[in-house]
Amino acid sequence: MRNRFTLPQGLTVANVVPLGKGHLPEVRGSGLAAYVHDNFKSDLGFEDLDWLCGWTRLPVVVKGVCRADDARRAAEHGAKALVVSNHGGRQLDTAPATCDALPYVVDAVGDLCEVYVDGGLRRGSDVLKAIALGARAVLVGRPILWGLSVGGEEGAINVLEILRRELDEAMLLCGCAKLSEIGRSLLAP
Repeated sequence: MRNRFTLPQGLTVANVVPLGKGHLPEVRGSGLAAYVHDNFKSDLGFEDLDWLCGWTRLPVVVKGVCRADDARRAAEHGAKALVVSNHGGRQLDTAPATCDALPYVVDAVGDLCEVYVDGGLRRGSDVLKAIALGARAVLVGRPILWGLSVGGEEGAINVLEILRRELDEAMLLCGCAKLSEIGRSLLAP
């Protein structure tokens, strides 16, 4: 907002144009911030998750979970998976690191749903640690974008191949032949 970030003229949020909410407002300051303020539900709660899970046959994945009690409630309200994420710490600079929150979320949901994690995963050894802490999968954003910006599609593929090789090597060095052999005991002091 301070820098009056704006998007190019005529840019729309295409998937919500039919709802009449596709155009960013032209305001002094940040049109994007004004759009988010006007269109995002500020009191989103578990009753909304109930509604969404009842409305679709698709599996619902809830992203942005960092607390064990919220994770358990989301699973009990129908989420098929959770993503432990602090959104890069941009919204709240004192948010816990996802690797710190992950084991509490995993323990809280048990077998009710799958748990994924994102945030700060840059190397194959990071992926190994996330799996050891109980993540079923990891989400990788920035490294893929870095690869894409440097080498296009081939660059993005290269980043994934590097992560895979690094994970394979980390597993080998830890004595794990299969993902199922990775557990918290690898991280114990």
